Amino acid sequence: MATSLKAARAEAGSAAAPAKRNPPPAARSVLGPGDWIAAATDVLVHNGIDAVRVDVLARQLNVSRGSFYWHFGSRADLLRRMLLAWQVEQTEQIIARYRRQALARDELIRELTELPFHGRAAVKGSSVELTIRAWARHDDMARAVVDEVDAKRLSYLQECFLSLGFERQQAGARAFVLYCYMQSESMLRNQGSESEKRERRRFVADMLLAPA
Repeated sequence: MATSLKAARAEAGSAAAPAKRNPPPAARSVLGPGDWIAAATDVLVHNGIDAVRVDVLARQLNVSRGSFYWHFGSRADLLRRMLLAWQVEQTEQIIARYRRQALARDELIRELTELPFHGRAAVKGSSVELTIRAWARHDDMARAVVDEVDAKRLSYLQECFLSLGFERQQAGARAFVLYCYMQSESMLRNQGSESEKRERRRFVADMLLAPA
């Protein structure tokens, strides 16, 4: 599995290299691997992993099955790269963005408690993540990526608390509580009024930032 944004992009770029086939010219010029991955992710969310098949995607994209093999070696290759895209977009890129912002760490913790509420992007991201986690319950490849994503997110959160002066064990515990809160708000987004959600965010942030 890719372990960095740079490595992930390099792997994704390599996997997208033309295969030794003669693809339909229209498919080559119009559709890229990202289009297939986006369509496959949409099918995954609405119909489950068993529905992610080449024939289904080709019909949805209105192209021939042959055009699929210009970008992917097999269905398994597509599934692997779907997981890679999710890992990069929902973990690597988000962490990189927060690093670039260089917020004060206490401000960053408060900002992270608001991440599950960031509009349509948060709703879509939550839907994809819940479906991938369901897939990971019975697929070793998906499970390995989910475990890596969880570990990477928790490591970053622990790093944030360490920079606030908490000792490692305390920082790890607070990182875990914050991560569980973020996941719970994503799953329970319809619970409570807007004012109640704001109060929950404030309460969690104050609790996590309080001295040990």
